[in-house]
Amino acid sequence: MTAHAHAAARSPAGRARAWWLAARPKTLWVGVVPVAVGSAVAAAAGGFALGPALAALAGAVAIQIGTNFANDAFDCLHGADGPDRLGPTRAAAAGLLSPRTLLAGTAVAFAVALAAGAYLATIGGWPIVAIGLASLASGLAYTGGPYPLGYHGLGDVFVFAFFGVVAVCGTVYVQLGTVPALAWLASVPIGALATCVLAVNNARDADTDARAGKRTIAVRFGRRAALVEYAALVAIAYAAPVAIVAAGLAGPWALLPLASAPLAAQTARGLWRSRPEQMNPFLGATARLLIVYGALLAVGVLL
Repeated sequence: MTAHAHAAARSPAGRARAWWLAARPKTLWVGVVPVAVGSAVAAAAGGFALGPALAALAGAVAIQIGTNFANDAFDCLHGADGPDRLGPTRAAAAGLLSPRTLLAGTAVAFAVALAAGAYLATIGGWPIVAIGLASLASGLAYTGGPYPLGYHGLGDVFVFAFFGVVAVCGTVYVQLGTVPALAWLASVPIGALATCVLAVNNARDADTDARAGKRTIAVRFGRRAALVEYAALVAIAYAAPVAIVAAGLAGPWALLPLASAPLAAQTARGLWRSRPEQMNPFLGATARLLIVYGALLAVGVLL
């Protein structure tokens, strides 16, 4: 990093840009979409509640931001974000923010999540306390602590569970006081597509992750395995609406997400044909697929 770049990073505008970069704004939809789908399920059951929905949204996004800050810091400390990194610039590795500063940001983001969770706990009780604490602990343990999940091939499980099942069903629970079968099934495709974002990241970074001791699926079984994982998760996502309608949990409008199948096919095909250094655009494309799919599922459940 040049002296001029360091000076720019120290300016108020430069610091703000560094924090925005560390927050990884393109990934924040991973926290937004499940809350939107969960709120749609609650509304379809006649139990939509604006206050709990907004608190769930604030908590989910704050956890996502805090996890991103912690991931940036810990990956830098572990040497995973070296100069040969193919992905977007990371704040700590680029010298824009120190790992210590980023971990302080993690604490602030998690404090916001705790505040939202405290309000939700007054509505949902101890189950919400347990979910909130588990979410925060897992966010830190994703790349930090004595057994970082992302370094042992468990990042995919973390994303599917917390940004799929927990986020959707938790959002429904704080509004309805129960979790109907529709919520469980609706959480599956959201978790699957959220995990696809991680699969792209892992496929791209397989070589640098291997050198840093990060044992992702792509490192353990090869880059092609991560691409197969991506395709399988997409297939699961598009089977879910059919299962929802076949089970009688929603009307035929719940098949609306199938309209996004051409976008999914185009993204998966392009990713499969790409070399690691060409995969960055598919992170954004997969996030857009999650947004479109989630919006269609939310609308379909409501109609």
